[in-house]
Amino acid sequence: MRMFLILGALLFFLSCEEGKEHVAPAIHERDSVSVMTSFGVNTLISDSGIIKYRIVTERWDVNQIKQPTRWTFIKGIFFEQFDEKFHVQAYIQADTAWYYDQKKLWELRGRVRIRNVNGMIFNSEELFWDGLTHELYSYKFSRLVTPERTLQGTYFRSDEKMTHYTVSNSKGSFVKSDMESEPIESDAQEKSDTATVEQFVRLAATPRAATNKNMQ
Repeated sequence: MRMFLILGALLFFLSCEEGKEHVAPAIHERDSVSVMTSFGVNTLISDSGIIKYRIVTERWDVNQIKQPTRWTFIKGIFFEQFDEKFHVQAYIQADTAWYYDQKKLWELRGRVRIRNVNGMIFNSEELFWDGLTHELYSYKFSRLVTPERTLQGTYFRSDEKMTHYTVSNSKGSFVKSDMESEPIESDAQEKSDTATVEQFVRLAATPRAATNKNMQ
């Protein structure tokens, strides 16, 4: 009987003990939280009331707390650009992308590829698209292929339509007509070097011949 009383008192004590709540630790890094996360996105975006872009992505995060504020496309992005008649002018794709909405600046990383309406193809690991200056630029190795030529370089800058562009530290192939009106610096340097070597050989050979004649 005494044993039952002890067990009963123990059970009563345990039942009166407050239960413990199992909660996750509070998130102190508020800037790591997106205000919107969307999956399986296929949407049209307008500019000044005119539909100009289509965005296709697996994941789209919008963060208004990080500075600068940004959209993040961590799963990659496919981007189409339209003219006023809704004709496709170009497409852009990349492995990862950020859009800084206050700056109107796109940052594309990974396998970046562009194709425009003129058949120009651009490939790089990095590309910036500035919506304020309406320019595209890259500081990484880039390859530009057009129906007429192929260019490669470590710096690229172009207008949004990719009709006027610059590639520096470049190398590539050109059609013959591109080079007829301009001297080729590498050939000129090679001819200059050849002439210098020939002069050196003649000067070096002259005293040797005179010495041999005196010895005879």
